[in-house]
Amino acid sequence: MERKTILYIATSVDGYIAQPDDDLSFLSIVEKEGEDYGYAEFINTIDTVIIGRKTYDWILSHVPEFHHADKTTYVITKTPRATIGSTHFYTGSLPELVTRLKKEEGKNIFCDGGAEIVNALLQDNLIDEFVISIIPILLGSGTKLFQDGRGEQLLDLISVKHFEKGLTQLHYKKA
Repeated sequence: MERKTILYIATSVDGYIAQPDDDLSFLSIVEKEGEDYGYAEFINTIDTVIIGRKTYDWILSHVPEFHHADKTTYVITKTPRATIGSTHFYTGSLPELVTRLKKEEGKNIFCDGGAEIVNALLQDNLIDEFVISIIPILLGSGTKLFQDGRGEQLLDLISVKHFEKGLTQLHYKKA
């Protein structure tokens, strides 16, 4: 069975994954002790991560250690860098990488953002499932999750979950 590429991401109601200057502080409005919104369960279903270089750099500047160090990670970048453990800095064709990874043995592939990577994958119809957590806030500006200019893609709803802090989680798969 072919591995799936899964986007697991949070967005504001008006479709922003970050405020201007890559500010993610709005995510804190749904923080609740002991609630991870299914993240730990999800992370056990994947063994490979695809992440953009800007998102990777942001994570490293905000957390003490890279939280995907135990996974095979491909940081999509234009600047070659040496591999660090299981983290590879990939400068080649993103569609070719994902197509190759999907044919290899293993668990699913996690697209951890950012918006440029998400939209590049959507251009080639390479995201199989979408787990989108809607944060109950209208931001008005920032980094949009979905950009214009890609083809239409029909989705089937797998589930909807709602949580005490107002977060709603939508899970779709490609139709």
